[in-house]
Amino acid sequence: MAAPKPEEISHPPMDQIQGFEYCIDSNPSWAEAIALGFQHYILALGTAVMIPSFLVPLMGGTDDDKVRVVQTLLFVEGINTLLQTLFGTRLPTVVGGSYAFMVPVISIIHDSSLMEISDPHQRFLNTMRAIQGALIVASSIQIILGYSQIWAICSRFFSPLGMVPVISLVGFGLFDRGFPVLGRCVEIGIPMLFLFIAFSQYLKHFQTKQLPVLERFALLISVTVIWAYAHLLTASGAYRHRPETTQHNCRTDKANLISSAPWIKIPYPLQWGAPTFDAGHAFGMMAAVLVSLIESTGAYKAASRLASATPPPAHVLSRGIGWQGIGILLSGLFGTSTGSTVSVENVGLLGSTRVGSRRVIQISAGFMIFFSILGKFGALFASIPFTIFAAVYCVLFGLVASVGLSFLQFTNMNSMRNLFITGVAFFLGLSIPEYFREYTSAALHGPAHTRAGWFNDFLNTIFFSSPTVALIVAIFLDNTLDYKDSARDRGMPWWVKFRTFKGDSRNEEFYTLPFNLNRFFPPS
Repeated sequence: MAAPKPEEISHPPMDQIQGFEYCIDSNPSWAEAIALGFQHYILALGTAVMIPSFLVPLMGGTDDDKVRVVQTLLFVEGINTLLQTLFGTRLPTVVGGSYAFMVPVISIIHDSSLMEISDPHQRFLNTMRAIQGALIVASSIQIILGYSQIWAICSRFFSPLGMVPVISLVGFGLFDRGFPVLGRCVEIGIPMLFLFIAFSQYLKHFQTKQLPVLERFALLISVTVIWAYAHLLTASGAYRHRPETTQHNCRTDKANLISSAPWIKIPYPLQWGAPTFDAGHAFGMMAAVLVSLIESTGAYKAASRLASATPPPAHVLSRGIGWQGIGILLSGLFGTSTGSTVSVENVGLLGSTRVGSRRVIQISAGFMIFFSILGKFGALFASIPFTIFAAVYCVLFGLVASVGLSFLQFTNMNSMRNLFITGVAFFLGLSIPEYFREYTSAALHGPAHTRAGWFNDFLNTIFFSSPTVALIVAIFLDNTLDYKDSARDRGMPWWVKFRTFKGDSRNEEFYTLPFNLNRFFPPS
Protein backbone atom coordinates (compact mmCIF):
# COMPACT_ATOMS: atom_id res chain seq x y z
CA MET A 1 0.00 0.00 0.00
CA ALA A 2 1.42 3.37 -1.04
CA ALA A 3 2.31 5.83 1.68
CA PRO A 4 -0.19 8.72 1.93
CA LYS A 5 0.88 12.07 0.53
CA PRO A 6 1.39 14.95 3.02
CA GLU A 7 -1.64 16.83 1.63
CA GLU A 8 -3.78 13.75 2.34
CA ILE A 9 -3.01 13.70 6.06
CA SER A 10 -2.97 17.45 6.82
CA HIS A 11 -4.99 20.53 5.99
CA PRO A 12 -3.51 23.83 4.85
CA PRO A 13 -4.05 26.78 7.22
CA MET A 14 -6.93 29.07 6.18
CA ASP A 15 -7.42 32.75 7.06
CA GLN A 16 -11.21 32.43 7.04
CA ILE A 17 -13.47 29.57 8.13
CA GLN A 18 -15.24 28.11 5.11
CA GLY A 19 -18.87 27.04 4.74
CA PHE A 20 -20.56 30.20 6.00
CA GLU A 21 -23.76 31.13 4.22
CA TYR A 22 -23.39 34.84 5.02
CA CYS A 23 -20.22 36.59 6.18
CA ILE A 24 -19.85 39.90 7.97
CA ASP A 25 -20.90 42.18 5.09
CA SER A 26 -23.34 39.92 3.23
CA ASN A 27 -26.96 39.84 4.29
CA PRO A 28 -29.82 37.31 4.20
CA SER A 29 -33.28 38.43 3.08
CA TRP A 30 -35.03 40.89 5.36
CA ALA A 31 -37.50 38.28 6.65
CA GLU A 32 -34.71 35.83 7.47
CA ALA A 33 -32.54 38.59 8.98
CA ILE A 34 -35.39 39.71 11.27
CA ALA A 35 -36.01 36.13 12.45
CA LEU A 36 -32.29 35.61 13.07
CA GLY A 37 -32.08 38.95 14.89
CA PHE A 38 -34.96 37.91 17.15
CA GLN A 39 -33.11 34.64 17.85
CA HIS A 40 -30.03 36.59 18.98
CA TYR A 41 -32.29 38.75 21.18
CA ILE A 42 -33.78 35.65 22.87
CA LEU A 43 -30.28 34.29 23.54
CA ALA A 44 -29.11 37.61 25.01
CA LEU A 45 -32.00 37.51 27.49
CA GLY A 46 -30.28 34.79 29.55
CA THR A 47 -27.50 36.99 30.89
CA ALA A 48 -29.67 40.13 30.89
CA VAL A 49 -32.13 38.47 33.31
CA MET A 50 -29.71 36.28 35.27
CA ILE A 51 -27.42 39.07 36.53
CA PRO A 52 -30.15 41.40 37.91
CA SER A 53 -32.06 38.38 39.32
CA PHE A 54 -29.00 37.60 41.43
CA LEU A 55 -27.88 41.13 42.35
CA VAL A 56 -31.10 43.10 42.92
CA PRO A 57 -32.37 41.00 45.88
CA LEU A 58 -28.94 41.35 47.52
CA MET A 59 -29.24 45.12 47.10
CA GLY A 60 -32.61 45.14 48.87
CA GLY A 61 -34.66 45.55 45.72
CA THR A 62 -38.15 44.19 45.01
CA ASP A 63 -39.49 42.37 41.94
CA ASP A 64 -40.49 45.78 40.54
CA ASP A 65 -36.89 46.97 40.92
CA LYS A 66 -35.60 43.77 39.30
CA VAL A 67 -37.83 44.27 36.25
CA ARG A 68 -36.68 47.88 35.86
CA VAL A 69 -33.02 46.83 36.05
CA VAL A 70 -33.58 44.06 33.46
CA GLN A 71 -35.30 46.57 31.15
CA THR A 72 -32.50 49.09 31.64
CA LEU A 73 -29.80 46.49 31.00
CA LEU A 74 -31.50 45.37 27.77
CA PHE A 75 -31.99 48.98 26.63
CA VAL A 76 -28.32 49.86 27.18
CA GLU A 77 -27.32 46.51 25.64
CA GLY A 78 -29.18 47.47 22.46
CA ILE A 79 -27.54 50.91 22.30
CA ASN A 80 -24.05 49.50 22.94
CA THR A 81 -24.51 46.79 20.30
CA LEU A 82 -25.53 49.37 17.71
CA LEU A 83 -22.57 51.62 18.58
CA GLN A 84 -20.12 48.70 18.42
CA THR A 85 -21.38 47.36 15.09
CA LEU A 86 -21.51 50.82 13.50
CA PHE A 87 -18.46 52.62 14.88
CA GLY A 88 -16.45 50.13 16.98
CA THR A 89 -14.86 46.97 15.62
CA ARG A 90 -17.87 46.62 13.25
CA LEU A 91 -17.88 42.89 14.01
CA PRO A 92 -21.28 41.18 14.50
CA THR A 93 -21.06 41.12 18.30
CA VAL A 94 -23.74 41.69 20.92
CA VAL A 95 -22.42 43.83 23.79
CA GLY A 96 -24.23 42.68 26.93
CA GLY A 97 -23.92 42.48 30.70
CA SER A 98 -20.75 41.02 32.18
CA TYR A 99 -20.14 38.57 35.03
CA ALA A 100 -16.64 40.05 35.39
CA PHE A 101 -18.14 42.88 37.47
CA MET A 102 -19.69 40.54 40.05
CA VAL A 103 -16.83 40.69 42.60
CA PRO A 104 -16.60 44.50 42.91
CA VAL A 105 -20.40 44.92 42.71
CA ILE A 106 -20.97 42.39 45.52
CA SER A 107 -18.23 44.14 47.52
CA ILE A 108 -20.13 47.45 47.13
CA ILE A 109 -23.40 45.74 48.15
CA HIS A 110 -21.74 44.52 51.37
CA ASP A 111 -20.18 47.89 52.17
CA SER A 112 -20.89 48.58 55.86
CA SER A 113 -22.19 52.09 55.20
CA LEU A 114 -24.84 50.66 52.85
CA MET A 115 -25.68 47.53 54.86
CA GLU A 116 -26.67 49.60 57.90
CA ILE A 117 -29.52 51.32 55.98
CA SER A 118 -32.69 49.83 57.48
CA ASP A 119 -35.15 50.65 54.68
CA PRO A 120 -34.62 48.00 51.91
CA HIS A 121 -35.75 50.27 49.06
CA GLN A 122 -33.50 53.12 50.20
CA ARG A 123 -30.61 50.66 50.52
CA PHE A 124 -31.30 49.47 46.97
CA LEU A 125 -31.23 53.04 45.63
CA ASN A 126 -28.08 54.01 47.53
CA THR A 127 -26.30 50.81 46.46
CA MET A 128 -27.28 51.34 42.81
CA ARG A 129 -25.96 54.92 42.93
CA ALA A 130 -22.67 53.69 44.42
CA ILE A 131 -22.34 51.08 41.64
CA GLN A 132 -23.14 53.75 39.05
CA GLY A 133 -20.43 56.06 40.37
CA ALA A 134 -17.83 53.27 40.35
CA LEU A 135 -18.75 52.27 36.77
CA ILE A 136 -18.59 55.87 35.51
CA VAL A 137 -15.08 56.38 36.93
CA ALA A 138 -13.79 52.93 35.92
CA SER A 139 -15.05 53.28 32.32
CA SER A 140 -12.27 55.83 31.75
CA ILE A 141 -9.76 52.93 31.70
CA GLN A 142 -11.16 51.41 28.49
CA ILE A 143 -11.90 54.81 26.96
CA ILE A 144 -8.28 55.94 27.46
CA LEU A 145 -6.66 52.61 26.48
CA GLY A 146 -8.91 52.38 23.40
CA TYR A 147 -8.97 55.85 21.90
CA SER A 148 -5.30 56.59 22.70
CA GLN A 149 -4.40 53.40 20.78
CA ILE A 150 -2.43 52.13 23.79
CA TRP A 151 -4.29 48.81 23.53
CA ALA A 152 -3.27 48.64 19.85
CA ILE A 153 0.37 48.97 20.94
CA CYS A 154 -0.12 46.29 23.60
CA SER A 155 -1.69 43.96 21.01
CA ARG A 156 1.62 43.91 19.11
CA PHE A 157 2.85 41.48 21.76
CA PHE A 158 0.07 39.04 20.82
CA SER A 159 0.69 36.07 18.54
CA PRO A 160 -1.54 33.21 17.34
CA LEU A 161 0.11 30.98 19.95
CA GLY A 162 -0.44 33.48 22.78
CA MET A 163 -4.07 34.09 21.84
CA VAL A 164 -5.09 30.40 21.70
CA PRO A 165 -5.52 29.98 25.50
CA VAL A 166 -7.13 33.43 25.82
CA ILE A 167 -9.79 32.87 23.15
CA SER A 168 -10.42 29.27 24.18
CA LEU A 169 -10.87 30.15 27.85
CA VAL A 170 -13.35 32.88 26.91
CA GLY A 171 -15.54 29.83 26.23
CA PHE A 172 -14.12 27.11 28.50
CA GLY A 173 -13.82 29.55 31.42
CA LEU A 174 -17.62 29.79 31.57
CA PHE A 175 -18.09 26.06 32.25
CA ASP A 176 -19.85 26.81 35.55
CA ARG A 177 -22.66 28.57 33.62
CA GLY A 178 -23.33 25.40 31.59
CA PHE A 179 -24.08 21.95 33.00
CA PRO A 180 -23.96 22.98 36.70
CA VAL A 181 -26.93 25.29 35.97
CA LEU A 182 -28.56 22.77 33.61
CA GLY A 183 -28.38 20.16 36.37
CA ARG A 184 -30.67 22.21 38.60
CA CYS A 185 -33.59 21.01 36.46
CA VAL A 186 -32.49 18.07 34.32
CA GLU A 187 -36.02 17.22 33.10
CA ILE A 188 -35.95 20.49 31.14
CA GLY A 189 -32.22 20.95 30.55
CA ILE A 190 -31.34 17.53 29.10
CA PRO A 191 -34.15 17.53 26.47
CA MET A 192 -33.18 21.10 25.52
CA LEU A 193 -29.53 20.11 25.04
CA PHE A 194 -30.40 17.08 22.91
CA LEU A 195 -32.99 18.95 20.85
CA PHE A 196 -30.68 21.89 20.11
CA ILE A 197 -27.85 19.56 19.00
CA ALA A 198 -30.26 17.48 16.90
CA PHE A 199 -31.72 20.49 15.07
CA SER A 200 -28.48 22.42 14.59
CA GLN A 201 -26.25 19.47 13.59
CA TYR A 202 -27.98 16.20 12.70
CA LEU A 203 -30.97 17.73 10.90
CA LYS A 204 -29.16 20.71 9.39
CA HIS A 205 -29.67 19.48 5.83
CA PHE A 206 -33.46 19.62 6.13
CA GLN A 207 -34.55 22.47 3.87
CA THR A 208 -37.73 24.39 3.09
CA LYS A 209 -37.58 26.49 -0.07
CA GLN A 210 -33.79 26.01 -0.11
CA LEU A 211 -33.53 27.39 3.44
CA PRO A 212 -31.99 25.10 6.12
CA VAL A 213 -34.74 25.97 8.59
CA LEU A 214 -33.77 23.61 11.42
CA GLU A 215 -30.10 24.58 11.39
CA ARG A 216 -30.74 28.31 10.98
CA PHE A 217 -33.46 28.55 13.65
CA ALA A 218 -32.50 25.64 15.92
CA LEU A 219 -32.44 27.91 18.98
CA LEU A 220 -35.89 29.45 18.39
CA ILE A 221 -37.54 26.10 17.62
CA SER A 222 -35.99 24.17 20.50
CA VAL A 223 -36.60 26.98 23.04
CA THR A 224 -40.26 27.17 21.95
CA VAL A 225 -40.76 23.41 22.26
CA ILE A 226 -39.02 23.04 25.65
CA TRP A 227 -40.58 26.23 27.05
CA ALA A 228 -44.03 24.87 26.17
CA TYR A 229 -43.06 21.52 27.73
CA ALA A 230 -41.86 23.31 30.90
CA HIS A 231 -45.11 25.27 31.05
CA LEU A 232 -47.08 22.04 30.71
CA LEU A 233 -45.15 20.53 33.64
CA THR A 234 -45.79 23.68 35.68
CA ALA A 235 -49.53 23.79 34.89
CA SER A 236 -50.01 20.08 35.60
CA GLY A 237 -48.65 20.51 39.14
CA ALA A 238 -45.51 18.42 38.62
CA TYR A 239 -43.53 20.75 40.92
CA ARG A 240 -46.24 21.44 43.49
CA HIS A 241 -44.57 19.49 46.32
CA ARG A 242 -40.94 19.87 45.20
CA PRO A 243 -38.30 21.91 47.11
CA GLU A 244 -38.29 25.69 46.64
CA THR A 245 -35.00 25.66 44.70
CA THR A 246 -36.38 23.09 42.24
CA GLN A 247 -39.52 25.17 41.73
CA HIS A 248 -37.44 28.29 41.15
CA ASN A 249 -35.32 26.60 38.48
CA CYS A 250 -38.04 24.58 36.75
CA ARG A 251 -41.31 26.47 36.94
CA THR A 252 -42.20 29.04 34.27
CA ASP A 253 -44.16 31.26 36.67
CA LYS A 254 -41.55 31.86 39.38
CA ALA A 255 -39.66 34.80 37.86
CA ASN A 256 -42.42 37.32 38.80
CA LEU A 257 -41.39 39.43 35.81
CA ILE A 258 -44.64 39.66 33.83
CA SER A 259 -46.82 40.76 36.75
CA SER A 260 -44.23 43.33 37.88
CA ALA A 261 -43.43 44.79 34.46
CA PRO A 262 -45.08 48.05 33.32
CA TRP A 263 -46.70 48.17 29.88
CA ILE A 264 -44.46 50.98 28.66
CA LYS A 265 -41.38 52.37 30.40
CA ILE A 266 -38.44 54.17 28.78
CA PRO A 267 -35.18 53.89 30.75
CA TYR A 268 -33.30 57.18 31.11
CA PRO A 269 -29.97 58.34 32.57
CA LEU A 270 -29.80 58.93 36.34
CA GLN A 271 -33.21 57.31 36.82
CA TRP A 272 -32.11 56.02 40.25
CA GLY A 273 -30.81 59.42 41.36
CA ALA A 274 -27.39 61.10 41.27
CA PRO A 275 -24.46 58.63 41.37
CA THR A 276 -22.21 58.64 44.42
CA PHE A 277 -18.45 58.32 44.14
CA ASP A 278 -16.02 56.43 46.36
CA ALA A 279 -12.34 55.92 45.49
CA GLY A 280 -12.23 52.38 46.91
CA HIS A 281 -15.31 51.29 44.95
CA ALA A 282 -13.95 52.80 41.74
CA PHE A 283 -10.53 51.17 42.09
CA GLY A 284 -12.05 47.71 42.58
CA MET A 285 -14.30 48.29 39.57
CA MET A 286 -11.26 49.17 37.43
CA ALA A 287 -10.07 45.56 37.75
CA ALA A 288 -13.39 44.38 36.31
CA VAL A 289 -13.01 46.85 33.43
CA LEU A 290 -9.56 45.39 32.66
CA VAL A 291 -10.97 41.86 32.79
CA SER A 292 -13.82 42.92 30.48
CA LEU A 293 -11.24 44.39 28.09
CA ILE A 294 -9.25 41.14 27.93
CA GLU A 295 -12.31 38.89 27.62
CA SER A 296 -13.72 41.11 24.87
CA THR A 297 -10.40 41.03 22.99
CA GLY A 298 -10.62 37.24 22.89
CA ALA A 299 -14.29 37.38 21.90
CA TYR A 300 -13.58 39.85 19.07
CA LYS A 301 -10.92 37.50 17.68
CA ALA A 302 -13.38 34.61 17.84
CA ALA A 303 -16.17 36.68 16.27
CA SER A 304 -13.93 37.63 13.34
CA ARG A 305 -13.39 33.93 12.57
CA LEU A 306 -17.09 33.10 12.94
CA ALA A 307 -18.05 36.05 10.72
CA SER A 308 -15.66 34.74 8.06
CA ALA A 309 -13.59 37.92 8.36
CA THR A 310 -9.89 38.54 8.88
CA PRO A 311 -8.57 39.20 12.42
CA PRO A 312 -9.28 42.84 13.35
CA PRO A 313 -6.23 45.10 12.84
CA ALA A 314 -4.69 46.59 15.99
CA HIS A 315 -6.25 50.04 15.60
CA VAL A 316 -9.72 48.54 14.87
CA LEU A 317 -9.48 46.40 18.02
CA SER A 318 -8.43 49.45 20.04
CA ARG A 319 -11.29 51.50 18.54
CA GLY A 320 -13.73 48.81 19.62
CA ILE A 321 -12.34 48.85 23.17
CA GLY A 322 -12.81 52.64 23.25
CA TRP A 323 -16.47 52.28 22.28
CA GLN A 324 -16.87 49.51 24.84
CA GLY A 325 -15.62 51.99 27.44
CA ILE A 326 -18.38 54.35 26.29
CA GLY A 327 -20.76 51.41 26.79
CA ILE A 328 -19.62 50.96 30.42
CA LEU A 329 -20.06 54.71 30.91
CA LEU A 330 -23.65 54.37 29.64
CA SER A 331 -24.17 51.41 32.00
CA GLY A 332 -23.11 53.70 34.85
CA LEU A 333 -25.31 56.59 33.74
CA PHE A 334 -28.44 54.46 33.24
CA GLY A 335 -27.85 52.13 36.21
CA THR A 336 -27.69 48.54 34.91
CA SER A 337 -26.01 47.10 38.05
CA THR A 338 -23.12 45.73 35.95
CA GLY A 339 -20.71 46.73 33.18
CA SER A 340 -20.65 45.50 29.60
CA THR A 341 -18.61 43.07 27.55
CA VAL A 342 -19.01 41.01 24.38
CA SER A 343 -21.70 38.34 24.74
CA VAL A 344 -19.85 35.03 24.27
CA GLU A 345 -23.02 33.02 23.67
CA ASN A 346 -24.07 35.28 20.79
CA VAL A 347 -20.61 34.87 19.22
CA GLY A 348 -21.15 31.10 19.40
CA LEU A 349 -24.55 31.45 17.73
CA LEU A 350 -22.84 32.97 14.67
CA GLY A 351 -21.10 29.64 14.16
CA SER A 352 -24.13 27.51 14.97
CA THR A 353 -26.29 29.28 12.35
CA ARG A 354 -23.41 29.82 9.89
CA VAL A 355 -24.61 33.42 9.55
CA GLY A 356 -22.03 36.07 10.50
CA SER A 357 -23.99 39.01 9.11
CA ARG A 358 -23.56 42.39 10.82
CA ARG A 359 -27.10 43.40 9.88
CA VAL A 360 -28.60 40.49 11.85
CA ILE A 361 -26.91 41.70 15.04
CA GLN A 362 -28.06 45.28 14.42
CA ILE A 363 -31.64 44.02 14.07
CA SER A 364 -31.27 42.12 17.35
CA ALA A 365 -30.19 45.42 18.97
CA GLY A 366 -33.44 46.92 17.69
CA PHE A 367 -35.40 44.12 19.38
CA MET A 368 -33.55 44.75 22.67
CA ILE A 369 -34.45 48.44 22.65
CA PHE A 370 -38.06 47.80 21.52
CA PHE A 371 -38.88 45.10 24.07
CA SER A 372 -37.12 46.94 26.90
CA ILE A 373 -39.59 49.79 26.39
CA LEU A 374 -42.65 47.52 25.98
CA GLY A 375 -42.20 45.95 29.40
CA LYS A 376 -44.95 43.30 29.43
CA PHE A 377 -43.92 41.74 26.12
CA GLY A 378 -40.23 41.77 27.04
CA ALA A 379 -41.00 40.22 30.43
CA LEU A 380 -42.89 37.38 28.73
CA PHE A 381 -39.76 36.27 26.85
CA ALA A 382 -37.56 37.00 29.87
CA SER A 383 -39.51 34.46 31.95
CA ILE A 384 -37.86 31.55 30.09
CA PRO A 385 -36.23 29.32 32.78
CA PHE A 386 -32.45 29.75 33.13
CA THR A 387 -32.00 26.00 32.68
CA ILE A 388 -33.01 26.32 29.02
CA PHE A 389 -30.30 28.92 28.42
CA ALA A 390 -27.72 26.82 30.28
CA ALA A 391 -28.35 23.90 27.90
CA VAL A 392 -27.64 26.15 24.91
CA TYR A 393 -24.53 27.55 26.62
CA CYS A 394 -23.08 24.02 26.80
CA VAL A 395 -22.91 24.05 22.99
CA LEU A 396 -22.18 27.70 22.21
CA PHE A 397 -19.43 28.28 24.80
CA GLY A 398 -17.74 25.11 23.57
CA LEU A 399 -17.98 26.34 19.98
CA VAL A 400 -16.26 29.63 20.86
CA ALA A 401 -13.54 27.72 22.73
CA SER A 402 -12.88 25.53 19.68
CA VAL A 403 -12.45 28.66 17.55
CA GLY A 404 -9.58 29.59 19.84
CA LEU A 405 -8.04 26.16 19.27
CA SER A 406 -8.28 26.72 15.50
CA PHE A 407 -5.51 29.35 15.77
CA LEU A 408 -3.08 26.48 16.49
CA GLN A 409 -3.11 25.73 12.74
CA PHE A 410 -0.83 28.75 12.22
CA THR A 411 1.73 27.57 14.79
CA ASN A 412 4.20 24.71 15.03
CA MET A 413 2.80 22.27 17.55
CA ASN A 414 5.78 19.96 17.11
CA SER A 415 7.76 22.53 19.11
CA MET A 416 8.30 21.73 22.79
CA ARG A 417 8.36 25.48 23.48
CA ASN A 418 4.88 25.90 22.03
CA LEU A 419 3.55 22.81 23.79
CA PHE A 420 4.89 24.11 27.10
CA ILE A 421 3.37 27.59 26.72
CA THR A 422 -0.02 26.31 25.53
CA GLY A 423 -0.32 23.64 28.23
CA VAL A 424 0.79 25.83 31.14
CA ALA A 425 -1.41 28.78 30.08
CA PHE A 426 -4.45 26.50 29.69
CA PHE A 427 -3.91 24.72 32.99
CA LEU A 428 -3.26 27.81 35.08
CA GLY A 429 -6.08 29.65 33.29
CA LEU A 430 -8.48 27.01 34.60
CA SER A 431 -6.79 26.10 37.88
CA ILE A 432 -6.13 29.52 39.43
CA PRO A 433 -9.72 30.85 39.03
CA GLU A 434 -11.05 27.52 40.33
CA TYR A 435 -8.86 27.92 43.43
CA PHE A 436 -10.23 31.44 43.94
CA ARG A 437 -13.82 30.18 43.53
CA GLU A 438 -13.39 27.27 45.98
CA TYR A 439 -11.61 29.47 48.54
CA THR A 440 -14.35 32.13 48.31
CA SER A 441 -17.09 29.52 48.63
CA ALA A 442 -15.51 28.06 51.80
CA ALA A 443 -14.25 31.25 53.51
CA LEU A 444 -16.93 33.68 52.19
CA HIS A 445 -14.14 36.00 51.03
CA GLY A 446 -11.43 35.79 48.39
CA PRO A 447 -7.80 34.70 48.98
CA ALA A 448 -6.85 38.39 48.90
CA HIS A 449 -8.24 39.50 52.27
CA THR A 450 -6.42 42.52 53.67
CA ARG A 451 -7.72 45.65 55.38
CA ALA A 452 -7.62 47.45 52.03
CA GLY A 453 -10.95 46.45 50.43
CA TRP A 454 -10.08 48.01 47.06
CA PHE A 455 -6.88 45.93 46.89
CA ASN A 456 -8.82 42.74 47.69
CA ASP A 457 -11.42 43.51 45.00
CA PHE A 458 -8.71 44.25 42.44
CA LEU A 459 -6.76 41.00 42.93
CA ASN A 460 -9.80 38.76 43.41
CA THR A 461 -11.46 40.13 40.27
CA ILE A 462 -8.35 39.66 38.12
CA PHE A 463 -7.74 36.07 39.23
CA PHE A 464 -11.39 35.03 39.04
CA SER A 465 -11.16 35.39 35.23
CA SER A 466 -9.77 32.46 33.22
CA PRO A 467 -9.00 34.47 30.03
CA THR A 468 -7.19 37.14 32.09
CA VAL A 469 -4.97 34.59 33.85
CA ALA A 470 -4.33 32.87 30.50
CA LEU A 471 -3.35 36.17 28.87
CA ILE A 472 -0.92 37.05 31.67
CA VAL A 473 0.73 33.62 31.54
CA ALA A 474 0.69 33.06 27.76
CA ILE A 475 1.84 36.53 26.69
CA PHE A 476 4.61 36.61 29.31
CA LEU A 477 5.97 33.19 28.33
CA ASP A 478 5.51 33.77 24.60
CA ASN A 479 7.50 37.02 24.70
CA THR A 480 10.27 35.92 27.03
CA LEU A 481 10.95 32.25 26.19
CA ASP A 482 13.25 31.90 23.14
CA TYR A 483 11.07 34.45 21.33
CA LYS A 484 13.76 35.78 18.95
CA ASP A 485 14.33 32.43 17.27
CA SER A 486 10.74 31.24 17.23
CA ALA A 487 8.79 33.82 15.19
CA ARG A 488 7.76 31.21 12.63
CA ASP A 489 6.82 28.65 15.28
CA ARG A 490 4.64 31.28 17.01
CA GLY A 491 2.74 31.97 13.77
CA MET A 492 4.03 35.53 13.33
CA PRO A 493 4.56 35.42 9.52
CA TRP A 494 0.80 34.81 9.14
CA TRP A 495 -0.23 37.18 11.95
CA VAL A 496 1.87 40.22 11.04
CA LYS A 497 -0.09 41.17 7.92
CA PHE A 498 -3.25 41.64 9.99
CA ARG A 499 -1.66 44.08 12.43
CA THR A 500 -2.22 47.09 10.18
CA PHE A 501 -5.29 48.17 8.23
CA LYS A 502 -3.47 48.18 4.89
CA GLY A 503 -1.66 44.90 5.59
CA ASP A 504 -4.48 42.93 3.90
CA SER A 505 -6.79 44.19 1.17
CA ARG A 506 -9.83 42.54 2.82
CA ASN A 507 -9.59 44.76 5.91
CA GLU A 508 -11.10 47.69 4.05
CA GLU A 509 -14.11 45.59 3.09
CA PHE A 510 -14.71 44.37 6.66
CA TYR A 511 -13.68 47.24 8.95
CA THR A 512 -14.13 50.58 7.14
CA LEU A 513 -16.35 53.00 9.08
CA PRO A 514 -19.80 53.84 7.65
CA PHE A 515 -20.91 57.21 6.27
CA ASN A 516 -17.41 57.78 4.84
CA LEU A 517 -16.12 58.54 8.36
CA ASN A 518 -12.67 57.18 7.48
CA ARG A 519 -11.96 60.60 5.94
CA PHE A 520 -11.92 62.06 9.46
CA PHE A 521 -10.45 59.01 11.23
CA PRO A 522 -7.90 57.59 8.77
CA PRO A 523 -6.82 54.01 9.60
CA SER A 524 -3.25 53.38 10.66
